[in-house]
Amino acid sequence: MTFKSLFTTTAIAAALSLPTFAAATDHYPEKPIEFIVPWGPGGGSDLLMRLVSKHLETELEQAVPVINMPGASGTVGLREASRRDSDGYTISQIHEGLLIAHHSGVTDLNWDDFDVVSMMTSDNSVIVVNADTGWETLDDMLEDVTSSPGEYRMGVTLGGIPHLWAVQFEESTGTQFGYVGYEGTGERLRALAGGHITVAIEDYYSARAFVENGDLNVLAAATSERIEELPDTPTLKELGHDLEFLVTRGVVVPKGTPESVITTLESALKNVANSTEFKTDIENVGGTVRYLNREDYTAYLERNDAFIENNAHLLD
Repeated sequence: MTFKSLFTTTAIAAALSLPTFAAATDHYPEKPIEFIVPWGPGGGSDLLMRLVSKHLETELEQAVPVINMPGASGTVGLREASRRDSDGYTISQIHEGLLIAHHSGVTDLNWDDFDVVSMMTSDNSVIVVNADTGWETLDDMLEDVTSSPGEYRMGVTLGGIPHLWAVQFEESTGTQFGYVGYEGTGERLRALAGGHITVAIEDYYSARAFVENGDLNVLAAATSERIEELPDTPTLKELGHDLEFLVTRGVVVPKGTPESVITTLESALKNVANSTEFKTDIENVGGTVRYLNREDYTAYLERNDAFIENNAHLLD
C-alpha cells in the first residue's frame, strides 16, 4: 500500500468514526437510565426522586428505574454513581448532606466530582417528637430538655444534615441532647415512633403518617413560613429562633458526561418541573418544587459548600 492510499484510507476511517459518537448522543436516550438514589426506601429522597423518575420517564420516553443504594451518609451510592460510565445512562441525586459529609471527613467525594444538571425540590422540615412525651409545644420540650441535659435522645445522621441541624438547634435553644445515628429518614422515624429516640428534625411528609396515627407530635415548622397543612403550627422563627432547615435535591451525572447529554437532561427536567402534574405530585407528598438550571444550581452549591466548610467544626 502506498503512502497516499494509506493516508486516504486512514482519513476515511477517521471521518466515518466522527459521526458515530455524535449520532449516539443525538439519539439519546436509546435505553433505560438508571437513577441511583443514595438513600434507603421510604425517606424523603426516595419518595421525591421516585416522582422525578416517573415524570422524567414520560418526558424522555425511556424507563428511569430508581436504584436505592444507602450507606455511609449517602456516600456509598454516590461513590458507585461517580464510577459509572459518563454516557448519560446513570444519573444520581445529591443534597446538602454530601457537602457536609465531605467537609466532616466522611468522604473525599464532593458535589464537584459530578457534572451538575438541575435542582428539583426542597423539603418542609419540622421538629417532631414521640407523642408519649406529652409535649404539645416547643416550650414544653425545651423546659424538660433544659432541666435534664443529655437525657433526651435526638435522631440524626452522624456527619450529615440532621447532625448539623441538631447542633444549630442546640446552640439556639440552649439545650443538649444525646445523639443516636441512623442512615436515613425512614429508619429514624420508625425509631422515633417506637420510642427509641425522643425527637428528630424531619421533612413533614415523611413524618405525616406517624403524626396522623398519633405516634408523633409536630412542635414547630423549620421553614420560612407556616406549612399549609399545619396552619396552627408556628415556625421556629416565630418562636424566637432564627433557624430554617432546608434540604434541596438535585440531579447530577458522572463527571465527563457529554455536554449534549447534559443539555437534554436539563431541558427534560425543566419541563418536568414546569409540569402542573409534577407540582401536584410533589405537593401531595409535602415537598416543594424548586427548580434551578445547571448554572444557577452550580452557583447555589458553591455558596452552600463555602458555608458548610466554615461551619463543619460544629460536628466535631
